[in-house]
Amino acid sequence: MVDLRGLEYVAPNLTVQTINGTASTNFYLRGLGFNDFTQNNMGPVVTYVDDVAYPYSTMASGLMFDMADVTVTPGPVGTQHGQSATGGEVMLRTNDPTDTFHYGASEDIASYARSRSDAYVSGPIAHGLSFRLAGQVRQGGGWQTNPLNGAHLGDADSWALRAKLKWTPDERTTVMLSGHVVRDQSEVVGGMPIARLIGSAPIPHLGWTQTEWSAKDAFTNVIGRQNGLKPSENNWFWGADLHVAHDFGPVALTAISAFETEREAEFTDQDATAAAQADAYRTVAANSFTQEVRLASTHAEDRLQWVVGAYYQRSRMNQAFPFDYTDYLPARGYMQVSTFGLNQEATSQFGHVSYRLPRNVTLFVGLLHEIDDRAITGLTSRIYGGRTLDFHGESTAAAQFAGQVGVSWQATRNVLLYYKMSKGFKPGGFTANNTQVQAQLDPFRPETVLTYELGLKSDPIPNVLRINAAAFYNDFHNQQILGTILIPNYGPLSQLTNVPKSESWGFEGTIDLHPFRHLFLTQNFGWQRGIFQNFPTVNRAKTNAYYARNGVWKAITDNFSGVDNGQPKLTLNGQLDWRQAVSPHYAVEFGPNWVYRGAQAMTPGGTGFYRLPPYFLLGAHVTFRPASDRWLVTVYASNILNRQYFTSGGQATTTYLYIPGSPRFIGGRVSCGF
Repeated sequence: MVDLRGLEYVAPNLTVQTINGTASTNFYLRGLGFNDFTQNNMGPVVTYVDDVAYPYSTMASGLMFDMADVTVTPGPVGTQHGQSATGGEVMLRTNDPTDTFHYGASEDIASYARSRSDAYVSGPIAHGLSFRLAGQVRQGGGWQTNPLNGAHLGDADSWALRAKLKWTPDERTTVMLSGHVVRDQSEVVGGMPIARLIGSAPIPHLGWTQTEWSAKDAFTNVIGRQNGLKPSENNWFWGADLHVAHDFGPVALTAISAFETEREAEFTDQDATAAAQADAYRTVAANSFTQEVRLASTHAEDRLQWVVGAYYQRSRMNQAFPFDYTDYLPARGYMQVSTFGLNQEATSQFGHVSYRLPRNVTLFVGLLHEIDDRAITGLTSRIYGGRTLDFHGESTAAAQFAGQVGVSWQATRNVLLYYKMSKGFKPGGFTANNTQVQAQLDPFRPETVLTYELGLKSDPIPNVLRINAAAFYNDFHNQQILGTILIPNYGPLSQLTNVPKSESWGFEGTIDLHPFRHLFLTQNFGWQRGIFQNFPTVNRAKTNAYYARNGVWKAITDNFSGVDNGQPKLTLNGQLDWRQAVSPHYAVEFGPNWVYRGAQAMTPGGTGFYRLPPYFLLGAHVTFRPASDRWLVTVYASNILNRQYFTSGGQATTTYLYIPGSPRFIGGRVSCGF
């Protein structure tokens, strides 16, 4: 794994999608998530790096290097640490400083001149003081071309550094100071137009690795970028965090302070044609401060285990996003810019207690209370050379409880059964996109979910077969999803909204099989189904069809009661390894890996081109290493069958596009560590 999207290849029921092919991502876990294309809301699935919550997923871009571990926890979280969320959390842990001197590097070169370079050095500075410095560089790998002029698109151009300083003044105290910086000037993945409702020119018919884009000089002059701009990033991310831990004997104290900053400037062609129908440039200046303090029991052998704590989070954001609609005729034909500010603050208190009864039965309960306040300010929508619309600010606040209660039973030495009920809470927010009327700034409401989960963790045949599985049911109230609002004489716009009542259910699991000496198999599987039980809203497909017939925008509303929620029903991923010693000093391992993802609707009730098709991908690798593991050489291939597939989709006007996935890549990687 080298980026956040790679997580969906190792966890069940997890979908990670880019926003219009950019560095920004949306997470869906067990079908719970939304497309925050405006990048100003916290998603239902929260990303953590070294116990620091990133309220905006873009902030975590470029940080997946020098990794120690990745953990994906589905379902409501927040009673044991950090930020409350309804969908779950993705916990990324990076390597810490070491007490002895170590260093290493890796170089990965693949098709389309792709290069990925990583290095680290770690060791002691003085007694009780150690450090770690790690970095990465990403270059090349662009595989798209413009059929009109042969121009190339998609090359990576980024670097990142992370530094950690660890101080242990005594055996009970640890202080860790960490800082990082990411610079990203990569080109993005261009879209492929699928359908268009306005305009007489047909959409271009492109090959899989082709895409079109435009950046008129008048537009680049307005946004202050060079002429001939390609769809690309121009981002800085940096931050620092301080971890302090002290063991008092019966209890341990942990305090985490963090400050994260995002400076994003992102150009995308959201009509994916040579015409300027939806060329978009987004600038984001955001920061987030978090403070967490928790106390926990320290003796793992005690029957009673507990943790209590408090969490504070404050974020500030300013955005501007100009659009070039000059070729979007007869609907608009102008350039426009929207700007706004966002202020947010939240506090929460949490606690979790477990007690081990006789006969290996453990009861556990957790409770969380969160208060969240947020406001959108100073939103204006201005047509260059034309009118300016000023909108008054809106605010929203929420205060709710969340929690969980459950029981686990260690039935045998190798079998654990558990059942838990959880209530999750997520605050509301705002859709701050192409605002034309004040009603678009009405906040969407908080989301709550009641989750019932029954699970199994087992080693039926130790060292041969491991099976972990869970079944779940989610009962949603005011589930937050991306819907549609129709602006008269303007057209449909995407709008984050609430589904008054919905539900989902499914199962997931992981099977690890080691049937004989050399063979190792891992298979993740997930299946889920969800329906809207009450959801009156604009039917985008019918509204678009009415306009195509009559040339007039009219909102066609439906209640989507009983309609599938559109999330991928079946997700599969796995790998098979054959590990073989070829001599007393060297070994080889090789095998395939695979992933399958079911179809996904782009709009509620979406069918036809409103639905991303399913896909199956196959990869393979061969690795040669010494017994010491101090170096290794790997040859690999991804998408061996060179399947055409699409990872996400979207629209800014009435041109609908898919974001294509990568073609076949063949590469080699050399790494060493001492």
